[in-house]
Amino acid sequence: MLTWLDIASVAGFLVTWGGYTLFARKKAKVSWCLASSMQWYRVEWMLRMLDRDMRMPDAAIIGNLERVIGFFASTSILILAGLVTALSANQAAIKVLSTLPFAEETTVQQFELKILLLILIFIFAFFNFTWSLRQYSFANVLIGAAPLPDADDTSDEERRRFAISTAKVIDQAGHSYNYGLRSYYFAMAVMGWFVHPLLFVAGYLVVALVLFLREFRSRTLRAILAAEGKVLERAGES
Repeated sequence: MLTWLDIASVAGFLVTWGGYTLFARKKAKVSWCLASSMQWYRVEWMLRMLDRDMRMPDAAIIGNLERVIGFFASTSILILAGLVTALSANQAAIKVLSTLPFAEETTVQQFELKILLLILIFIFAFFNFTWSLRQYSFANVLIGAAPLPDADDTSDEERRRFAISTAKVIDQAGHSYNYGLRSYYFAMAVMGWFVHPLLFVAGYLVVALVLFLREFRSRTLRAILAAEGKVLERAGES
């Protein structure tokens, strides 16, 4: 059902996606990126949260993050419904694809396999978004249970440990959200496979490059680092 070029392009797609995920995770431990810089600020946020009597602004921030992720989770369900519908209209879709310039001839079985790959990607995205939502709800509970500033039964060390642990939960929620977003990026690359496998290859290589530039070389990252002198110093040392 698939040519050797199709098989090679899918294998490269999986290697590129998985390889970039591992690369980004390891590089974030030795140099600044959007994820590592945000984790630093999350710790600072939780430390300052412990000094406030009213934690409503902190809960509101978590609520805003949950709404954004909830939108993507709902969108993933709608996309999955559309993809399942496309399986029943494969003949019409193939006819449309055949009119595109440079489009490779596609059989019904090939078209269904491509749709199936997209379905798997968006299922993966949905699970990551919903897990991110759950982790943010856990963070909300931790903020509600945080010791008050005038609590005499909590030492400074215990406060700092609580802040770091809460920030870690929020950081893990952010990672799950990030994995879900990457699924959307790489799903866009799969669209090129409907035209030609080489366009598919070019698509996911461009996606990996765009993700790298945004996470490790973007102006947004430089602005985040510049917002705090201590962070800038550390970035210069690395």
